[in-house]
Amino acid sequence: MTGTDAGLTDVDDAPDAASAHRALRDAFGRFPSGVVSACARIGGTPIGMAMSSFTSVSLDPPLVLVCVDRASSTWPKLREAGAGGRLGISVLGEAHDTTARQLASRTADRFAGLSLVDGDGGAVFVDGAAAWLECSVEEELPGGDHVVVLLRVHAHRVLEPGPLVFHASGFTTLPARSR
Repeated sequence: MTGTDAGLTDVDDAPDAASAHRALRDAFGRFPSGVVSACARIGGTPIGMAMSSFTSVSLDPPLVLVCVDRASSTWPKLREAGAGGRLGISVLGEAHDTTARQLASRTADRFAGLSLVDGDGGAVFVDGAAAWLECSVEEELPGGDHVVVLLRVHAHRVLEPGPLVFHASGFTTLPARSR
C-alpha cells in the first residue's frame, strides 16, 4: 500500500502553502502535550513565553528540550538570560489555561495579574504550576522554522496541581491520579 492508497495527505501536493500548513498543524495537534512557560527577570522586568513543544531528554546529564519559533522576538532575550543565568520553566497547572494564552500573547502585557516566584540567577516561575525547573541553555540546533533548544536542569520542584494539556488547538486537563 502506498501513501496515497492509505488516504494520507501528501504535504507537497497541497493547493497552497497556507492550506498545507493548516492541515499539518491539525495533524500535529492530535498529539496532546503539556504546556510550559519559560521566564526570566532581565533588568528587573519579567520576560517570558508559553510553549507546548517540551519534553524530557536525559537524566544524566539532566536535560529537557523546547522548540521555539525562529520568528519569536522573546526567545533571543531569554536565550541571553539562560546563557549567563537561569530560566524558569514552569509546567503550567490545570488552572492556567488563561495564563497560557496570556503568556503566548504578542500584544498584551504577558505578566499582568500573574503571581510570580523568583528563583536563582534570574529564573522566574509561575505560581500554582505543576512543576518548576531551573535551567540554563545548553545547546541550540536548527529545526526548520523552529530552533530546538536543549536546556540543562539545575534544580526542580514538583508542586500540587495536575498539568495543563494542549490538544487540538485547545486546553484540557487530566483526571486526578492517586499517588
